[in-house]
Amino acid sequence: MSAVAPGPATGPSRLPVGRARAALARTTEVLAQQGLTEELLQPWERGRLHRIRIPARRDDVLAARLLVRHLTARYVGCSRREVEIRQLCPDCGGTGHGRPFLPAHPETGISLSHADGLVAAVVGPGPLGIDVEQAHRRPPPPAHIARRFPEQDGALRAAAAADDPVAALLRLWVQTEARFKAGGGRLSVETWTDRGAVAAVATTGAAVVRHVGWGAEDCR
Repeated sequence: MSAVAPGPATGPSRLPVGRARAALARTTEVLAQQGLTEELLQPWERGRLHRIRIPARRDDVLAARLLVRHLTARYVGCSRREVEIRQLCPDCGGTGHGRPFLPAHPETGISLSHADGLVAAVVGPGPLGIDVEQAHRRPPPPAHIARRFPEQDGALRAAAAADDPVAALLRLWVQTEARFKAGGGRLSVETWTDRGAVAAVATTGAAVVRHVGWGAEDCR
């Protein structure tokens, strides 16, 4: 996986459009970067953030929202401060929760995830979703996965028969969560491991999974 460096806090160069760009980082990596601060969030996001009582979880949420802003700014060719994110719940129609979207770029999809010191984000054309979990985490029980995602019955049987069923179930879990975040349908799912994590991205096309390098200007 090639390294992709962030642009400066204002005026970052635009990434080639056409394929989704996904990235995984540690929470501490994101929060250590100059210019990636809580001030980039919108008031409704800061309000939600301040209601989180567990500091580590609050840091994860903040880092995930900053990472998706960083990727979006590079993708659409704007500054991080210009990235406006909204959320809309498809069930109740309420705002401030549900699937995130970019009102200024309706053709571009975004998704983000966080888990115990890790964050992941993706930006690209059309609907997409991403999920991440610590690689050592035990997945939910198969019965729970079957109840929530009954269409995964065959995949559950295959995971249970794998040489390492715990690892196989965890991969299936993040894949299924990524599909769910993207809205389901005909999607490609790519799974990878890095930084002690298992992550999956679901897209309507191909995805480029990259490390986020914080130094060199590398847009390959």
